Amino acid sequence: MSTIKIKNKIVGYRVSSKKNQQDFEQAKLHLSEEQKNEANVVRMHERLERPDLLKGTTYKIKPPVSDHAMYITINDIVLNPDTEHEKLRPYEIFISSKNLDHYQWIVALTRVLSSVFRKGGDVAFLVEELKAVFDPAGGYFAGEGRYMPSIIAELGYVIEKHFKAIGIISEEVLDQHQKKLIEEKKQEFENRNRQKDAFVNESFPEGSRLCGHCSTVAMVMMDGCETCLNCGHSKCG
Repeated sequence: MSTIKIKNKIVGYRVSSKKNQQDFEQAKLHLSEEQKNEANVVRMHERLERPDLLKGTTYKIKPPVSDHAMYITINDIVLNPDTEHEKLRPYEIFISSKNLDHYQWIVALTRVLSSVFRKGGDVAFLVEELKAVFDPAGGYFAGEGRYMPSIIAELGYVIEKHFKAIGIISEEVLDQHQKKLIEEKKQEFENRNRQKDAFVNESFPEGSRLCGHCSTVAMVMMDGCETCLNCGHSKCG
């Protein structure tokens, strides 16, 4: 019998037995099956061959700084169809517009984004990068009173919407307490300014300011603290 020198401190031990060995072999077999199943799961990577048919979704935006609308099409590939691992992942993106002033950057941007999509991994970071692009000439307000610092930023919001639809980004859902608090604050503010806002047809009270958290014109002063009636963000914590 060979001698084994133990250099480290012993923190635990287990008596070897036939039952322990059987349990170990079963656990090892079970782990091997999981590893085998995991190995058969297809993930997004750049060598994945493009199928003849892809599922596409087209979004329309009409920036007030452009004379023509833009149509953004994102094509998704179905990975592991008809299995428990089935999922949609973006494969390519196209932008169509009659405005040829944007042609060069549209072609460059869509090619780069499509390459990142096909690379695989976590592509959610693209959303924040695009939303952070500011136009030095100034931004504009899009639908629902949301401020867009640039056309690229609005493209980021469109991709975020698509990512939420296919499950890459999870929806930010307010809990019941937050919803109730926002509704109470909104109702209290509207009651306080009922006469002033009698003929105003808006989602949020007139005089609301831009929320820096959700970029929606829904920030009002309540109880000495600025509170957003859209996302619940408050500067008082």
